[in-house]
Amino acid sequence: MRLKLVPQETNWDFFSRPKLWLGISVVLIVLAFASFLLRGLNYGIDFRGGTTIRTESAQTVDVGDYRDALAVLDLGDVSISEVFDPTFRADQNVAMIRIQAQEGEEAVSQEVIAQVQEALKTVAPDIRFISVESVGPKVSGELIQTAAIAVVLAIAAVLVYIWLRFEWQFALGAVIALVHDVILTIGVFSEVQIKFDLAIIAALLTIVGYSLNDTVVVFDRVRENLMKYKKMAFREVLNLSINETLSRTFMTSITTLLALIALFVLGGDVIRGFVFAMIWGVIVGTYSSIFVASAALLYLGVKRDWSKTPDTTGNQFGNIDA
Repeated sequence: MRLKLVPQETNWDFFSRPKLWLGISVVLIVLAFASFLLRGLNYGIDFRGGTTIRTESAQTVDVGDYRDALAVLDLGDVSISEVFDPTFRADQNVAMIRIQAQEGEEAVSQEVIAQVQEALKTVAPDIRFISVESVGPKVSGELIQTAAIAVVLAIAAVLVYIWLRFEWQFALGAVIALVHDVILTIGVFSEVQIKFDLAIIAALLTIVGYSLNDTVVVFDRVRENLMKYKKMAFREVLNLSINETLSRTFMTSITTLLALIALFVLGGDVIRGFVFAMIWGVIVGTYSSIFVASAALLYLGVKRDWSKTPDTTGNQFGNIDA
């Protein structure tokens, strides 16, 4: 007996209210922008500059006591948080201490780190520093710029690829969906204030690839059905194509989510931000490939006569296989 998430044949009308789905997406994008402007991102040590110290001790972490012990050192902005993980032993208490980059210095000096350790030993005598990571302010600023360029270039490459493979309308619809996914992911990180570091940039680029994969599968079926049903209304062709690929889309998304949820629960705090971004990206990417990219394509329209060679440039490679 096989599990079926979606019936073998479906005939759901995904475009009975196309303006509603696009309207929901526009509202979510506006909220994401508002959250970003008002709250900003909780930049990690990669982008903000400074030093992150990961401590471990058998004594229970008391954030208040840790903060009081470090207050006398006058280190400026110090963030202390306890790290929870189901894989930790009962006597394994881990804390994360973030210290801002000191003025005139690329990183917190070894002398300061030694002072921090001595101060914390008054609270937890057996405390150990299991990792110390430092990033200078200049380097962190360059990383922010480089990360933004990487995301923009990835989306631009997608635009060119879809344009060459299909038509410019398909390319624009796919890019609208990708920008939608990236903005909503950044908005979620701004709202929940999860640490935003280089791992999240890697997740954003992965989300771009995942969302593109779903979108290309739908668009490829749309192109096939446009040639197969030359007299069918374009709206009906889109509906038919999405229904035909729906089982594959859901099965891929569900199996991916199962793996990601397992990583989120058991993978530890080091990759938790990355996995959270991926979980959100899979959900919003599946939504956008069905409702955003296809709805945008519905409004843009495409040419129906595939037998003629188009005059516009960029379409001559439309039949190239991926």
